Amino acid sequence: MAVELGRAGALVYVTGRTTRDRISEVGRPTETIEQTAELVTAAGEAARRASAEGGGGRRAGGTGIAVPTDHLEPTQVKALIERIDREQGRLDILVNSVWGGDHLLEFHTKLWDLDLADGLRMFRLGIDSHVITGHYALPLMNRRPGGLLVEVTDGTASFNRTYRENLCFDLTKNAPHRIAFGLAAEVKELGGTVVSLTPGFLRSEAMLDHFGVTEETWREAVAKEPHFAIAESPALIGRAVRALAADPDKARWTGRSLSSGQLAKEYDFTDTDGSRPDCFGYFEDVVFGGKDATAADYR
Repeated sequence: MAVELGRAGALVYVTGRTTRDRISEVGRPTETIEQTAELVTAAGEAARRASAEGGGGRRAGGTGIAVPTDHLEPTQVKALIERIDREQGRLDILVNSVWGGDHLLEFHTKLWDLDLADGLRMFRLGIDSHVITGHYALPLMNRRPGGLLVEVTDGTASFNRTYRENLCFDLTKNAPHRIAFGLAAEVKELGGTVVSLTPGFLRSEAMLDHFGVTEETWREAVAKEPHFAIAESPALIGRAVRALAADPDKARWTGRSLSSGQLAKEYDFTDTDGSRPDCFGYFEDVVFGGKDATAADYR
């Protein structure tokens, strides 16, 4: 998401806990905010070169700035927003994609058998962090009409009517839908737009590692998990955020639960392989609905 915004010319503050000097509890040391910021800048520079070569002149923006921030620490989030205000005087887009609780998951486990500390930590990571960030960021965003807040989650509101097999995870991943719904009402008179947004079956670095494949060989994992055939790259949700941000009529979506596949159809963009995977359509129709079809019919 950060990279696609950079490709579109945005100046992106990349925040999080894992840096080249410190690793968060997620335990993925090669995925740092500095690396992401560098990818943002590289995407912006590539877009500027392409624009210049095409006769469009050199565009501004497309720069990544890494700022170590624990979004559970109000003082750190407050300092982050104060820095953005001081350096830019505005905040147009907030992608509230704060999580980091996958290592705590115990699926198919009853509440009374869960590790309670792990369950409560999920609430902190996936709910408290979103509320803290919105509290400090929205006053700056609200100074100018047209701001966009994207609450990133796992599963659409419709899909999440199916129980997620862990009460704490289920509550955590449904909370962003209600956050978007509530905040949409609060910022409406100020000209802001708030949505919840989910990817489909995401080929994140962690998921690829889980199956022992790479982005180039990901289809080999379908033998282990047949539904992985509908998987999408992280670029799809990035392009969804980019399309939303560029839409002058984006307020029509405010308060709604959206997915990357849904917006790919709406805004006519594709994944990196040229396909347009509709993960939730596939799961609702085929996996849960019993329709006689394959993942290929939903790409």
